[in-house]
Amino acid sequence: MFAMTASDLREQATVLALTEVAPGPWYQVADVVEEAGSAVAVADRSHVFYDEGQALIARSLADRVNDAMVKHWASVIERTLAERPNTRLLTVLDNDYPQNLRRVYDRPPFLFVRGTLQDDDSRSVAIVGTRHASDAGRALARDMAAALAERGVTVISGMAAGIDTEAHTAALEAGGRTIAVMGTGIDRVYPKENAALAERIAESGALLSQFWPGAPPRRSNFPLRNVVTSGVAVGTIVIEASATSGAKMQARLALEHGKRLFLVESLVLQEEWAQRYRSRRGAQVVHGVDDVVAALESDCEPVTELQLF
Repeated sequence: MFAMTASDLREQATVLALTEVAPGPWYQVADVVEEAGSAVAVADRSHVFYDEGQALIARSLADRVNDAMVKHWASVIERTLAERPNTRLLTVLDNDYPQNLRRVYDRPPFLFVRGTLQDDDSRSVAIVGTRHASDAGRALARDMAAALAERGVTVISGMAAGIDTEAHTAALEAGGRTIAVMGTGIDRVYPKENAALAERIAESGALLSQFWPGAPPRRSNFPLRNVVTSGVAVGTIVIEASATSGAKMQARLALEHGKRLFLVESLVLQEEWAQRYRSRRGAQVVHGVDDVVAALESDCEPVTELQLF
């Protein structure tokens, strides 16, 4: 268990309590907490907000939260971290909160992390696709993930069946790092068949969850998971995805976040949505991992800020 001071615990518990009572999107909690520099200062109204919109949100949160809620979440944090070795909680107030994710507007106010995050994880690419992948799609996901891992790039995915599972597994087998963004609480694995894979990821990479401990795999969780999967990476590779899939949603999010979107050639040939997306700013059709690396290297700003490749 990671060491935590009483002050740190109170701040983290207050972030969770504010999130619990938030009447609007959770990222609004992240906004006001970061602006105040303290969740406690939001809850006790000691910070003065000069932006009228943030002031209204902060007042609404302060009206709803109380000490009992904070104490409840403090106990949940302590119990969760004690029961799950190598687990910690990060909020937007913590320096270790992923910097790529911090830059997107709809970032979550907190993340439970099992495993370790490293500075080099800023050099990360998400690989996503359908749960019902073809043999060719699975092979392509494996090849892409292994090649990126061999180049020292962290592979991000959502630990779902199909493309996600292939990407995580190939990155591990190549001796690289991989991060799984979960659609459940940090203490649950979905699908259950990936329990052993989750353990392997936690040993050498990290599992991330923006949900309450114990949260089941609700349908509404997965669009939120896609936000984090896009946000922690500098770009997303879509292998196979229908027009109604979560991977297609992440393609849209990647462009909204100002990230690179890589559409593999076979996807563009098969899906009308990918044909439309190929012309959007930030999107590119790729034939292999070399195209991905070349595109990222050509981006002067990300290379300077994130020291890519």
